[in-house]
Amino acid sequence: MDIKYDDNTGVDNPVLGQEVDSDTELKKWLVDYVGKDHSPGDNNVTVSMIVETVAKEFPEFVLVLAEENFIRGYEQALDDVDAGRKEYELQLESSLKNEEES
Repeated sequence: MDIKYDDNTGVDNPVLGQEVDSDTELKKWLVDYVGKDHSPGDNNVTVSMIVETVAKEFPEFVLVLAEENFIRGYEQALDDVDAGRKEYELQLESSLKNEEES
């Protein structure tokens, strides 16, 4: 399985540029690992670097997160459309009722 991470999507997510604090054991290990992989000149590891490394080294993990995020977003969109349709129908019904009364 080959997943290519490309941070040039045109979406400006400020979190990707944030430096990561090593405030847990997992973060410390991950920041050290990614730092060795990227060798940043300023010794600061960003979220974008971590995403790139995890996508390269553990694509199954990134894929399952992306799939889950897509499915949840799609379900939310369908729920929003349904709620919007119901609200539209209520307003239309109310408008028709007001016209009949006048």
